[in-house]
Amino acid sequence: MLFWKCRATKNNQLSKTRRYTPGGAYSRRRSILLTKYNEKKPKNQDLAKMIDKHVNDKTAERIEDCNNFMTFIADCECVKGKQIGGSSCNNRLCPICMFRMSRKDALKIHVMMRYLEDVYGLVFVMASFTAPNVKGVNLKDEISRYGKAFKNLEKRKDVSTINKGYIRKLEVTYNSNETITHDMWHGLNGRPPMGEYFARKGLSIGDVNPNYDTYHTHYHVIFAVNKSYFKHKEYYIKHETWLTMWREAMNDNSITQVDIRRVKKNPNGKGGSASEIAKYVAKDSDYLINQEVFDVFYTALKGRQLITYNKLFKDANKKYKAGELDHYKTLDTTEYVNMLHYAWGGKTYNETERRQLTEEEKKEFNGHLVNEADMSDDQIKGCHEYEKKTNTNNERCNSDNQQQQYNGILRPNRLPCKNASNARIRYSQRPDISIRQIPSKPPP
Repeated sequence: MLFWKCRATKNNQLSKTRRYTPGGAYSRRRSILLTKYNEKKPKNQDLAKMIDKHVNDKTAERIEDCNNFMTFIADCECVKGKQIGGSSCNNRLCPICMFRMSRKDALKIHVMMRYLEDVYGLVFVMASFTAPNVKGVNLKDEISRYGKAFKNLEKRKDVSTINKGYIRKLEVTYNSNETITHDMWHGLNGRPPMGEYFARKGLSIGDVNPNYDTYHTHYHVIFAVNKSYFKHKEYYIKHETWLTMWREAMNDNSITQVDIRRVKKNPNGKGGSASEIAKYVAKDSDYLINQEVFDVFYTALKGRQLITYNKLFKDANKKYKAGELDHYKTLDTTEYVNMLHYAWGGKTYNETERRQLTEEEKKEFNGHLVNEADMSDDQIKGCHEYEKKTNTNNERCNSDNQQQQYNGILRPNRLPCKNASNARIRYSQRPDISIRQIPSKPPP
């Protein structure tokens, strides 16, 4: 398909500047909206094949068809948008559903923390509890052992005295590296640094990985504590004490570390502790490696409570679901003017329909509160980075009059925006008219 790039002149006319191809910059920029979905959908298809023997036919079909069709509302440039419709399967291991749920959980946790800080004057401590890796046959029992150990830990006097409530999230990773890599040593790509651990064993980068083909279970926990926790020695728990208590709770002296740190304020709610707690129980790049690994993950995680709310966090969770904490959310300032429909085409999502929102729909979809955290800002960050590299200005749509003038000949890829009579516009060939109806030159 060929694209024409035109611009509006002072006389409100369209003039041809050059031909534009789908592989060009515009096509890449336009795809930012679906970057994560195009990445996750093929993995969803892998999940459908691997999970087939664990579920009934109806469930397997629902997972396979997850988000085959999606509806988005988007801003004028169709760069920033949000999904408002789709055939979601809501399976806890579905990469697409996990991605969306993690964004919603991140916002909820951020709001609850703001509520507890505002009403009770609490501060927060982020803790990560871990233990040595285990083989797949022992993973199910290991997760159960973690649950019992944490119950013992929270009953300890030192912990029960300072704990006003916590959020606990289970996470499991799989080690598929046969040798020690640079990323493993330094803790890159979201992994904890293992250099000190390997060094104690006399190992270095490139050596055989002793944890190959093993599973690593750990808890991420946010404790709500009084401000006095950091000021008075009688309340403050040293790192060495945390480590000792966790060793005793797990009855395992081979545990070498726990990670304890104060949670810093993050007014935007992006990244940080909320995202750490809200992220996936397991990475799809781990459990979808092969059928054997998937079977271990599925069996071990089936029926597990993945995220737990305690005391004040439990009460805050109820208030959040009832809408009583909505005043802690921010207003979605994006002006949604377009509706886009997508269908999965086997390798990527294809746009099947695009139209402007009606006035009633604009009132319905605009001016609402944000309902999910933009944890990584992938879409907007990617767009801004691309614009910075290419030194291009924001390209906007043309006026309503120009679209109406040529609507019978060419279909604009971008719908009109307000106050954009002097902006650029791109046209593409309409698939619903014959080739003879498409002029060899742009309209005068």
